[in-house]
Amino acid sequence: MAAVRRWALDDAAAYLEGGAAGLVVENFGDLPFFAGAVPPETVAAMAVIAAEVVALAAGRPVGINVLRNDGAAALAVAAASGASFVRLNVLSGAMVTDQGLIQGRAAELLRLKRLLDLADVGIFADVLVKHAYPLAPQPIAEAVEDSLHRAGADAVIVSGVATGAPPLLADLQAAQLAAAGAPVLIGSGCSGANADQLAPLCQGVIVASSLKRDGLLANPVDPERVRALRQALGV
Repeated sequence: MAAVRRWALDDAAAYLEGGAAGLVVENFGDLPFFAGAVPPETVAAMAVIAAEVVALAAGRPVGINVLRNDGAAALAVAAASGASFVRLNVLSGAMVTDQGLIQGRAAELLRLKRLLDLADVGIFADVLVKHAYPLAPQPIAEAVEDSLHRAGADAVIVSGVATGAPPLLADLQAAQLAAAGAPVLIGSGCSGANADQLAPLCQGVIVASSLKRDGLLANPVDPERVRALRQALGV
């Protein structure tokens, strides 16, 4: 636990040193992931570390993503830590993944959000999430509309097919039109090499791979890479 905490806080500090506008805490080291509910030790550990990251962020937004799709745990961690938003890999619909079938549970999550008095905590929902395929074919525009208008998402996230893979420009364009003013974020594959193409088609980016030392996901965050991406994005 001490090593996990140190790694998380060092990465958070490096992101902030490089000028990141916000942070996301997730249990990416738990691979292979549980498809749904994670064990209690994961929730406890994430709450402790997330509270420290929130304090370190000093007012910048911090999100919680409990992989692979434990939205209830994410909301609980947000409530305990003071985080600003949660990320849900599948809020609406059903996706076939390497963990099996993952189904959206928006009805339960929105009621839990009210019960925990988390009106100010945003729900950021992946649409047609990476490392997954829809149970039945669905245009991305429909997935965006369902996530926002039927499942209660506050923002949607568009990714490529896998970690580190950028989304298709056509998917981003379709998502922007369908979102009708709601925020569209990029959830994978943004780097200095493609930022000029991607930035006009989104309201934010969630980046890990290209900001790690030498561009390797297993390495610590490199503050210089964070600065370079900010410049490439024009922010």
